[in-house]
Amino acid sequence: MNAPAKPPRADVEILTLGCRLNAYESEAMRALTGEAALSNAVIINTCAVTGEAVRQARQAIRRARRERPDAEIIVTGCAAQIDPQSFAAMPEVSRVLGNAEKMRAESFTGPLERVAVADIMAVRETASHLIDGFVERTRAYVQVQNGCDHRCTFCIIPYGRGNSRSAPAGEVVEQIRRLAANGVPEVVLTGVDLTSWGADLPGQPNLGSLVARILKLASDLPMLRLSSLDAIEMDDQLFELVTQHERVAPYLHLSLQHGDDLILKRMKRRHSRAQAIELAQRLKAARPEIALGADFIAGFPTETEAHFANTLSLIDECDLAYVHAFPFSPREGTPAARMPQLGRSAIKERAARLRGAGAAALERHLGRWVGREADGLVERDGFARLPDFTAVRFEGASGKAFQRLRFSAHDGAHLIGVAA
Repeated sequence: MNAPAKPPRADVEILTLGCRLNAYESEAMRALTGEAALSNAVIINTCAVTGEAVRQARQAIRRARRERPDAEIIVTGCAAQIDPQSFAAMPEVSRVLGNAEKMRAESFTGPLERVAVADIMAVRETASHLIDGFVERTRAYVQVQNGCDHRCTFCIIPYGRGNSRSAPAGEVVEQIRRLAANGVPEVVLTGVDLTSWGADLPGQPNLGSLVARILKLASDLPMLRLSSLDAIEMDDQLFELVTQHERVAPYLHLSLQHGDDLILKRMKRRHSRAQAIELAQRLKAARPEIALGADFIAGFPTETEAHFANTLSLIDECDLAYVHAFPFSPREGTPAARMPQLGRSAIKERAARLRGAGAAALERHLGRWVGREADGLVERDGFARLPDFTAVRFEGASGKAFQRLRFSAHDGAHLIGVAA
């Protein structure tokens, strides 16, 4: 048996920016800092997906120094991995750790280098970090994959995460069984390029085989959820499980990025508009209650009004419920940063229109639930999420993980209901 993990000290704070993978790694770091007996520190786990994300990281660092003037400020995550020297140059920063270094207990014991950031492209394995749960979270994220072998022209993340690598299936199942045994009602599988899981493992298993194994061997887990998927890489077994298995959440978030074929090619995406629509329609036909979300970028270089109109119309053609709209932000070192750029005002205006279309799509989705009832996972008093990730504000006490809820209205962002 594993020895009980030493709890982190109360004076160690971890600030998580960015993706679900960062959330998982922050929880793993929480355990590692306990093992290392780190004290009086703030760890900032940064994101680099956009220029705005990097700006927010710097803001968080300055705020942490103001609030904790005597603490050690440790900066890690993708922004630190990609540009460690710029963070090391900040007077507020005590140390900078790379994405591989942050997952080792010895990185949090002294004496240490001020900047410890290795070549992420040389990392070949995804380490298994067993965690018991998430602080102040109902659902838990489990890292099954890291890195990315694709090189979308707008994306800097492979340079922060390295090439694609998979956690072995046995380690993933052990982690999920451990979480389920500790009462975690929902687990989310996460990775940088989730559908590439298995390509680097013996026999090259696919993600569908991993999901099947989890459902069979972690039978105490009530709900399994998938994070963002590449629309072109959904294998047949995964499609069947997502559409037929009641313990797989009826929700998928698709990495679509755009609705025009020419812009998709310039982004170096691997799917077409028609393929996105075909997948969405097949999913809806096989499991009508499934909700779909998608990421989109507004104002990509060379995008015309006609190109943008194809993105707007894709929301309806795929019957999306959730839209994450991002204004294009050039990242130094990416091919898209060297393409002919749109003016910032045009980018902001299109992003606002895209968010408006997303709000209308969410209202349509919420309207379908009014007058019905369903079980929701209670995240805190008066707030729950349905299996399709619909947010619910409700009245009535609940001491359960899953609560039956009845819906009478919505406010454009949440269903309004009562405990049934």
